[in-house]
Amino acid sequence: MLIKIDPVLSPDLLFHLRSMGHGEKLILADANFPANTTNDKIIRLDGVGIKEAASAILSVFPLDSFINSKGGSPALRMEVDDKPEELTETHKEFIEVVKKISGDNWNVGSISRQEFYQEAKKAYCIVTTTDARPFGCFILTKGVILPDGNVWT
Repeated sequence: MLIKIDPVLSPDLLFHLRSMGHGEKLILADANFPANTTNDKIIRLDGVGIKEAASAILSVFPLDSFINSKGGSPALRMEVDDKPEELTETHKEFIEVVKKISGDNWNVGSISRQEFYQEAKKAYCIVTTTDARPFGCFILTKGVILPDGNVWT
């Protein structure tokens, strides 16, 4: 155990979060997502739901403020097929976590399921959970941490 480090953050996950550079994308996926055939870097969080995983990851992961400043979002949710505006319970929980941990100024955008799959192929890694609720998949883009430890805004 480590002080102030969420125990959901396994050594493997911490290594990959630290190894990621600015602008690289992390996929946070539900149990239904075809992670192993989509990307070579898979980090499993068995027994962990999306809300818990997002809370742990965002406790150490800065979101990319450059994307935010250009009107985009460094946090994206997978849209429900044929219902892009619909927010599932998983989406609502994820949005709540982003705002609680990263701040109210962050908006969660959306991306179609097919576009999501294409982004997942190019992502730095995929973090899989055992959350079985459908459309519980998200993209997080890493931002910059300044020498003083603050996040670039």
